[in-house]
Amino acid sequence: MKLREGRYRVISLGTGRDRKNFMATAANLDFKNESDLVFSDISSEAWREYQFESGATVKIDNPVKLNVSESGGHRIFDGQGLSHYIPKGWIHLVWEPKPGQPNFVR
Repeated sequence: MKLREGRYRVISLGTGRDRKNFMATAANLDFKNESDLVFSDISSEAWREYQFESGATVKIDNPVKLNVSESGGHRIFDGQGLSHYIPKGWIHLVWEPKPGQPNFVR
């Protein structure tokens, strides 16, 4: 089986020996923003990781859109179609650009 270029997600169904993995494309996951929030394109990033003073980290693969709220929180939409909210309070943010992409876009 040949996969087309794009974003993919593995979906597991069942339990134990009966578990089956399916590959699903994220191509039909559209970003829908029905708020008055403005989102920036950060799809040039391969991943980003937030580090907190407690030592906790939050890593987001394939971030696509970013909104920075007035309070400093980050709303992120990722390549799997998931929405994340990272509250203000992180002490370090690190990311890796995709090959050939700029290090800074915003």
